[in-house]
Amino acid sequence: MKPEILLIEAMMPEIEAKLESEYQVHRYDAAQDQAAFAASVAPNIRAIVTGGGRGASNALIDALPELEIIAINGVGTDAVDLEHARSPSVPVTTTPGLLTDDVADMGVTLLLTAFRQVCTGYRFVREGRWAHNEHLPLARKITGKRLGILGMGRIGRAIAKRATSFEMSVAYHDIRAFDDIPYRYVPELMELARQSDALIVAASGGPQSRGLVNADVLEALGPDGILVNVARGSIVDEPALVAALISGGLGAAGLDVFMDEPKVPHELLKLDNVVLQPHCASATLETRRAMGELVLANLAAQLAGKDPLTAVV
Repeated sequence: MKPEILLIEAMMPEIEAKLESEYQVHRYDAAQDQAAFAASVAPNIRAIVTGGGRGASNALIDALPELEIIAINGVGTDAVDLEHARSPSVPVTTTPGLLTDDVADMGVTLLLTAFRQVCTGYRFVREGRWAHNEHLPLARKITGKRLGILGMGRIGRAIAKRATSFEMSVAYHDIRAFDDIPYRYVPELMELARQSDALIVAASGGPQSRGLVNADVLEALGPDGILVNVARGSIVDEPALVAALISGGLGAAGLDVFMDEPKVPHELLKLDNVVLQPHCASATLETRRAMGELVLANLAAQLAGKDPLTAVV
């Protein structure tokens, strides 16, 4: 009999097909009454497969007496209480390293798009305004600008590497300085914002970083400053961000993540100085395939009585 797993968040079809071939898959994401559905299958569930944004609640973990592993298709662990998972000795795995390049690429794409007003130019042409001899406002040069990075992990470092190709000067803020990188460490986030033309958020989500980019940080970044977030929506005080963009206290923003996804503040939808993406920084065929294969490998190892490949607890 196939091991039974609970699928919290959909994966790419070819990965789901492999899951279906190896396991009895219960689709939590498709259930109308998810609590009732989970209760109905709980006694036999040996694994949860989920995404970094959805995670798994403590109540759900506690409701599954045979749970052996929580396999996250992503790198974020803020939606899973790791200490709670540790108490019944349930390994939590992620897919580290595989999405670094894509998320860094998206961060730089949003940065370029905001600096060069690509979306504004796109609308300008599509709306026929160029054909009517209207004038597009001048954009801003990115080469040589000062980039601040909040969070100098794998993704932050990949962003910094790309930014140097544009001759940008790079400084960063994190919980400590790192001796193995050439970029300048700034101990205070406020000071980093003050010294930057653009700030990219690449830090981990969770209680320790909630609201870290607040109104004061946005004010320090200033009316010509650009904020890019490819990390977690919770790290930025979203109402303060909306207010700063509307008032002109912040120049522009490029956002792939939001506080209450998939809901986006309606004010942002009306602004020309905002670039919006649907939390899709790692959404390429190559990366999602590799992430899915690692999820499969972690499941297979744990359910065969071996250590999973990439456990965080």
